Amino acid sequence: MGDKQNTMDTLIWVLTAIGLGAGLAMDACAVSMSNGLANPKMKLGKVFTIAGFFGVFQIIMPIFGYLAVTVLSAALGEKFTTIFSYLVPWIALILLLILGIKMLIEGIKEGKNNKKEKDNTEETVKNLTIRGLFIQAIATSIDALSVGVIYGNVVPLKAYLTFLIVGIVTFGISVAAVFIGKKFGTIFSNKATIAGGIILCAIGLEIFFTHWNDVVAGINAIFNLF
Repeated sequence: MGDKQNTMDTLIWVLTAIGLGAGLAMDACAVSMSNGLANPKMKLGKVFTIAGFFGVFQIIMPIFGYLAVTVLSAALGEKFTTIFSYLVPWIALILLLILGIKMLIEGIKEGKNNKKEKDNTEETVKNLTIRGLFIQAIATSIDALSVGVIYGNVVPLKAYLTFLIVGIVTFGISVAAVFIGKKFGTIFSNKATIAGGIILCAIGLEIFFTHWNDVVAGINAIFNLF
């Protein structure tokens, strides 16, 4: 009876971790799709690089959150963790808006160039730099910091294995999303870049407003200082 219960508990834990990974991966999925949209000729190696970045950061961020609540809170007090949670939505909003607006401008410029050069049928392939990918990975995974905080009362081994599953799920979803984006990117050309920019801005706003309680609490905390 005890073995059956342990097996059931393990199964529930794994399914929960997979579901958590799928939920957290939605931001990375949308950004991966936008990268595919803007890069219809992207090679397989780059597809896996993008997915790898998102998967790895989806593991790292919860670990930071976990360490913040278990180690830093013990050393610096609960006030540190509270202030950090207030900053999460602002960081995601600013980073994704910067990236999204930049992509929108590039898409509009590309459209104007295509009108001037109608005889030029060669597609423009965007080159996503490591720096840009690094920023994307941070922005889309920063939401996972809160997961690490939630798992603060879980034993380390179980917590870290959960974060690993989240990263693996994110990797798989991101690979599929890039391929979907590539297909539509070939059809829509420069409009794909504009769509990708809109997606990035929308994700930033979505993260910001889904954490509205933290935003309000942070603003109230600032006003209470004066």
